[in-house]
Amino acid sequence: MTRLRNYFLTGLVVAGPLGITAYLSWSIVQWVDGWVKPLLPHYYNPDTYLPFPMPGIGLIVAFIGLVFIGFLTANIAGRTLLSYGELLLGRMPVVRNLYSGLKQIFETVLAERSNSFKKAAIIEYPRPGLWAIVFIATDARGEVAHKLNDQGHEVTAVFLPTTPNPTSGFLLFVPKQEVIELDMTVEEAAKLVISAGLVSPEYAKLAVLEGEALDDGQKAAGGGKR
Repeated sequence: MTRLRNYFLTGLVVAGPLGITAYLSWSIVQWVDGWVKPLLPHYYNPDTYLPFPMPGIGLIVAFIGLVFIGFLTANIAGRTLLSYGELLLGRMPVVRNLYSGLKQIFETVLAERSNSFKKAAIIEYPRPGLWAIVFIATDARGEVAHKLNDQGHEVTAVFLPTTPNPTSGFLLFVPKQEVIELDMTVEEAAKLVISAGLVSPEYAKLAVLEGEALDDGQKAAGGGKR
């Protein structure tokens, strides 16, 4: 029974991530197809002349459309048209707040010039002696930075994720000297948070130090034998 249980857990570890990944990927493909396919003309939609539905067509069309929009926006005419559109949205009382907020979020998360969430770190939270993993966002800006700098504090904005859902959390402004940067990547830190500490990334420096200590021990043992 012990061996059977071990086999079952091993199979669950192998099949679980594969099954969940396949399910989520398939769900995303179907969701995009459900939005894009009804917009395609019938003669461009493969479902009209194939005996079976063709998944992924909507995803391909959406990708091509986004690339085309980016291409148009990159030139002078596209930027001019975009500026007029944003000016029009800026005159709408409710829509302008929603659009500006979403635009800032997308620019911060997706823009190549953004350096957000490129480092993982640890801070003492929620009290001294307890440590939590955070993602370094950026230096404090605007009124927050001005008020805190007047008090002699140079702070960094960090995002403290929650377990097991790292997409929710807290925005904290922490003094720079209290933020300890980690060598692990943001993805590795996110896995550590999601798994509640069960999945810990390998630490190359620790492995090197252990190897050096083992070599020194073997040399000392060899010298004692001689």
